Amino acid sequence: MIGFRSVLISLAVVTAGLASKVEVASASTFVAWEVSGVAWNDVLNARAWPSSSSAVRAGYPNGTRLQMTGRCMNGVDLQRIARWSAQRQSNAVRATWCQIWHDPQQNGRWQEGWVYGKFIRPARF
Repeated sequence: MIGFRSVLISLAVVTAGLASKVEVASASTFVAWEVSGVAWNDVLNARAWPSSSSAVRAGYPNGTRLQMTGRCMNGVDLQRIARWSAQRQSNAVRATWCQIWHDPQQNGRWQEGWVYGKFIRPARF
């Protein structure tokens, strides 16, 4: 009976640890923006760092929903401006880089990336 009890306690500890990790991850990312304004035959490049000379990790066409972290350069916080009008939000990020959470190779290896704000807008629901 002691062995069974130890297994249950271990399982409870692992489950609690996983639950707390899931809560942290979902609290730090949200899907509320989409790619917009890219030429019909082009894609928005997601880059390793917030710079046009940084390595391209993936490309996303217009309409692609992006999982944003909420963090942008120049002090813009997407969560702070979320209640603003869509136009005002777009204007706030127009000339800065915003961080995304994505899986460029679609293999389960999620990573941070950066997109230029001129080509994103609050998603339409």
